[in-house]
Amino acid sequence: MKRIIVFDTTLRDGEQSPGVSLNVEEKLQIARQLEKLGVDVIEAGFPVASPGDFEGVRRVAREIRGLQVAALARANPKDIDTAWEAIRDGALPRIHTFLATSDIHLKYKLRKSRDEVLELAREAVAHAARYTENVEFSAEDASRSDLDYLCRVFEAVIDAGATTINFPDTVGYAIPWDFARMIRYCMEHIPNVHKAVLSVHCHNDLGLATANVLSALEAGAGQVECTVNGIGERAGNTAMEEVVMALRTRKDLLPFETSIHTEHITATSRLVSHLTGMVVQPNKAIIGANAFAHESGIHQDGVLKERTTYEIMDPREIGLATGTLVLGKHSGRHALKARLEELGYHLNDEETGRVFARFKELADKKKEIFSEDLAAIVAEEILRIPDTYRLVYLHVAGGSGIRPTATLAVEINGEEKSAVSMGAGPIDAAFRAVAALTGTKSKLLRFSVNSITGGTDAQGEVTVRIEEEGRVVTGQGADPDVITASVKAYLNALNRIEYMKRNPADQSPQGMCR
Repeated sequence: MKRIIVFDTTLRDGEQSPGVSLNVEEKLQIARQLEKLGVDVIEAGFPVASPGDFEGVRRVAREIRGLQVAALARANPKDIDTAWEAIRDGALPRIHTFLATSDIHLKYKLRKSRDEVLELAREAVAHAARYTENVEFSAEDASRSDLDYLCRVFEAVIDAGATTINFPDTVGYAIPWDFARMIRYCMEHIPNVHKAVLSVHCHNDLGLATANVLSALEAGAGQVECTVNGIGERAGNTAMEEVVMALRTRKDLLPFETSIHTEHITATSRLVSHLTGMVVQPNKAIIGANAFAHESGIHQDGVLKERTTYEIMDPREIGLATGTLVLGKHSGRHALKARLEELGYHLNDEETGRVFARFKELADKKKEIFSEDLAAIVAEEILRIPDTYRLVYLHVAGGSGIRPTATLAVEINGEEKSAVSMGAGPIDAAFRAVAALTGTKSKLLRFSVNSITGGTDAQGEVTVRIEEEGRVVTGQGADPDVITASVKAYLNALNRIEYMKRNPADQSPQGMCR
C-alpha cells in the first residue's frame, strides 16, 4: 500500500487557535509525544515571528531526533535565513516557505502580478535549497487559485529545489469531489510533479476538512498536513486522528498506510487538550467522550452480543483499553505507575511521588479513579508552568435567599494571603476574591464546565479564557468540587499571564495561516 506522510502542525497552526499560547517547555512536551505517536514531520513554529517561537523551534529541532522538524517562513530571505538558523541542528530539518497564489490574494494582499509572484516563489525556494534539500513550498489559498497558473508556480518551485509542494485549502472553501478534481489536475499538468511529494492542508470552515483530505489522497496526494484534535485557525484543521483511523478502518476503499502508532492517539489528544486548554467536544469523532458510548438499549444489546454490530473501530486501537486494574484508595505506587505508563506518561520518581500524593487525596473523595482522573492530575502536577499563585483553601457559603460569600487563601510567591468577597453566585464571589488578592483586572471571556468521568463523585473540569492587557490565555482546573475547580482554572490562567510577563521572549504570537 502507498505510505502517506503525516505532517503535524499542532505546534504551529494549532497554536494559532484563539487563546492558545505554548511556552517552550510545553512545545517540547507535545513534540515528544508526537514523536512517540509516530508522525513523520513536526512543524514546530514560525521562527521569525518572535524570539520565543525561534527558541521553541530550535529546542524541538535539537531534542527530537527521530523525525523531520519543519519551520515556517514567508517567501523572503530574512524569514528563510531565520528558519534555517532555528532548525539547522535538527536530524532532518525542513524549510517550509509559502506565498499566496489566488487572484484575490494577489490583488488585495500582495498587490503583485502573477509573474511577480511566480518569480518570488522561485527565488524563495532557490534560497532555501542552498541550506537543505528538504524544502517545502505552499501555495496559500490554492483552492481558489487559477489551476493553470498554480501548476506553473509548482513547476517553477520544483525546478528551483522544492521536494514537497503543498496545496492548501486555506479558507476551508473546497468540496470533496471538486477538491479531488483539482488535485488530479495538478498531478496531470505539472510536468515535473514526479520529483516532489504533493501535500494537502485543509481547513474545516465547512466541516469538510477530513473528507477533502481523503478525496485528495485518492486523487494522488502523498502527504497530509493535520493537527491533533483538529485545532487551529477559525474552525480548525484536518484532525490527524480522523484521517489516520479512516485509513485504518476503510482499507477496502483507501489502500494507504501511515507510520502512526494509533495506541497513543488518546494520550496525545489529552495532552494537547490539557496544555492548550482546548476542550474536546463530547461528540468529536474518534477521541470525544461519547465516541464509544452507547445509551440506546438496542445499541447496548448489540454491542454486548458482538462489538462490531455498532462499533466500526476497537477502542483499544486508539489507547482506550481500561484493563482490569482498578485504582482506589488502597492502591499502591507500583499500580499507579503501571497505569500511568499505559496512558503514555513516563515519569521519574520525583514526578511519580507528586502524582501519587494527589492521587491519594482524590482517592479519599472518590471510590474509583479513572484514567481521565489521572490525566487531569498529571496535567496539573507535571505539565503546568511554575505557579505564581496557588490555592491554599476555599470556603463558599450560599444558598436560596443568602448572598454568596467566598473566603479563600492563595499563596502568592510563597506568601499566603486571604480575602473574603461576595458575588452574584458562588463562582462570581470566588473569582472576585481571587482578583482582590492578586490585584489583577482580567476580563473573563469564556467559562465552561465538563465532567471528566461519570458518576456523582466525578471530577469537574473547568476551562476559562481571560484577557488582561491585550493578552488572551486559557486556564484549566479539575476537582470533585466544581467551585474549587473553577478557582484552580482561574489561577492557572493568571499564572500563564504572569509567566508571559516574566518571560516575554518565551512565547509565540499568532502566526501565519495557509
